[in-house]
Amino acid sequence: MLVNVTPNLTEEFWNELVKPFEDANAGIDVVVQNPGAEGVAAALPRLLTAGDAPDVVQSLPPTVEMAPELVDLSGYDWATSAPLAEQYSIEGKTYMAGIGVQLQSLWFYNKTAFEEAGITAVPTTVEELTDALGKLADAGWTPVQTGGDWMTSHSLQALGLPTIIAEDPDWFARMSAGEDTFSGTYGPAVETYAEWVAEGYVPKDALGIKYPDAEQAFLSGKSAIYPMGSWFAGTEAKATDPADIGVFRAPAFEGTDGPAMGANIASPYSILKSSEDQDAAAKLVEFLVTDQTAVADQLEVDGNFRDGYEYEMTDLGTELQQIVADTPAEAYTPTGQGYGERTLPTGYSDEINAQTQALIGGTPAADVLSAMDDWFASSLG
Repeated sequence: MLVNVTPNLTEEFWNELVKPFEDANAGIDVVVQNPGAEGVAAALPRLLTAGDAPDVVQSLPPTVEMAPELVDLSGYDWATSAPLAEQYSIEGKTYMAGIGVQLQSLWFYNKTAFEEAGITAVPTTVEELTDALGKLADAGWTPVQTGGDWMTSHSLQALGLPTIIAEDPDWFARMSAGEDTFSGTYGPAVETYAEWVAEGYVPKDALGIKYPDAEQAFLSGKSAIYPMGSWFAGTEAKATDPADIGVFRAPAFEGTDGPAMGANIASPYSILKSSEDQDAAAKLVEFLVTDQTAVADQLEVDGNFRDGYEYEMTDLGTELQQIVADTPAEAYTPTGQGYGERTLPTGYSDEINAQTQALIGGTPAADVLSAMDDWFASSLG
């Protein structure tokens, strides 16, 4: 089994995770394969070419290009009923099973800041969120904590996608087919974000802030609202004396029913067609994505969530678990370039990040929208 090895997901963690499965299945030995510094995404093509592919691969969501190398798991209930299975399907087939979700469309907030600003309830619309930012600024707080690097566009996507996808669930397909335009769909979000920048709600020096520094600034109580994925709860749980932090799902603009929720699959598992032990591999993956203890251990170590699978959480983790429980499956949407069949042209994530940085730098919203329209026109040929 080729796995992602990180400071959290150590080889020791993986070996301990699969030991109960080995104990219960005499004759099946699970060898954990560390991809080393190159990572799973780079190691797998090399191993396939060398004829030394693993039986099971973890952490790589299936793609249209990769699907021919993977076993179709559509006949297994544990795969088709796993989190985000339908959203990650390709041509109606299920090629992976995951353990849970990483929520994306979230706004973490400093409860002390809200209290000092006189905000008694979390925003439920974008308009209420904008009003809250004004109150936070008036109370002396830095309203939005963001930064440079990859994280810049996270706030713009959290602002726009809940409305865009709620109004048009086929937005990814329509954009990729050239049937919609970025300016015609993302316009209100970009214009609102530009207003936030003009009002000083998003600091213009944010682009010089690295991700770890932005995270620490919010944790230590130096800012009021932090747009980030649910993995932040894992960081908060390990922090020493963090600020009093809560979370609310990113709202849509007024008049929108059922805001969409950006989410990625947590720890997807796939089986390679080249495997000579597909039955044993299927047994292993079923264990990894359904066993109560195995799933909970995986969720906890990386700060992920799944309704019905609980582990020891902070109050913030409990709030996120409730958001997962309250979110219907059809509300989930990709972010960035997308996944499964809901994808945008290659390079979209980098482009929207660059254009969000331009917004923070003072580029007018109209120019950013025009640039994005030109990028899509060029990408689609």
